[in-house]
Amino acid sequence: MSFLSPSRLWLLVPVAIVAVAYVVAQFGRRGPAVRHPDVALVRSVAPRRAGWRRHLTASVVVLSLAAMVLGLARPATAHQVSRSDAVVMLALDTSLSMKATDVSPSRIQVAVDAAKDFVAQAPEGYRIGLVTYNATAKVRVPPTTDRDALIAALDHPGKLDRGTAGGDAVAASLDAIDTATSDQVTVATDDTYRSIVLLSDGDTTGGISLAAGSAKAKAAKVPVDTVAFGTPDGVVDVDGESIPVPSDPAAMAKVADATGGTTYTAQDASGLGHVYDTITAQMATTTEQMEWTVGLAVLAAIALAGAYVMSLAWAPRVA
Repeated sequence: MSFLSPSRLWLLVPVAIVAVAYVVAQFGRRGPAVRHPDVALVRSVAPRRAGWRRHLTASVVVLSLAAMVLGLARPATAHQVSRSDAVVMLALDTSLSMKATDVSPSRIQVAVDAAKDFVAQAPEGYRIGLVTYNATAKVRVPPTTDRDALIAALDHPGKLDRGTAGGDAVAASLDAIDTATSDQVTVATDDTYRSIVLLSDGDTTGGISLAAGSAKAKAAKVPVDTVAFGTPDGVVDVDGESIPVPSDPAAMAKVADATGGTTYTAQDASGLGHVYDTITAQMATTTEQMEWTVGLAVLAAIALAGAYVMSLAWAPRVA
């Protein structure tokens, strides 16, 4: 339980003062002095007092006031609900370093296989697109529900080449998301989930920086989940020369941290499969707050009505 407007809880102070004042007043009440030789006779004709009834009525009034204040503070409980829509862009690194076999059979093959699993597990209504990038970034598949088109593009990610334009890939993904959602009327209750999943083994080496791409994503309120491939021991063969290509999970983590996304590091195929399962689960649900304001308002109204009825029924009348 949490309060969406906790500052209004200070109104409980006046309610507490009223309750304390009532209790103090009860201690100050004194019964009437009666001078009569026959006390038993006086008791027989005097009206019967029902103090507990008076206290009950007052207590109900105080509780109703407290319920009103709690309602104004907007109490709410969090619960998980399924998302009704989502637009997700997969940004796949196709640079030469992805040829490294420190993740068997290779970084790129494991990434492609895991991406296919992600597409297969995502809810049917989700629109998923694909960007591939090395020296430049290209939108291969705009956000779509056509899973066959996505699988076909992942089966042929393109030639692995020099360069890693990670910042450009984020920017291209944002443009694709913007185009896919530009026909929607943006309202306060729009719950379309927008996200980028960046699949790479390191920092950018060309185009705009990852920091610049992250700033664009943050401004657009699009989280970037990152998956860092490989190990520190990765190497690739270029023209007969072995070149070290260690993974750089720290660079990927900065992107996720800057945009409100989550970063993952997986060094084998099974680990990456788990990563994609986690991402899919996160996207499939969202946390919503269920407010109890109306219920407390109804409870307060019923309590006040009950107090009024009790006061009418139990108040003394002069015949």
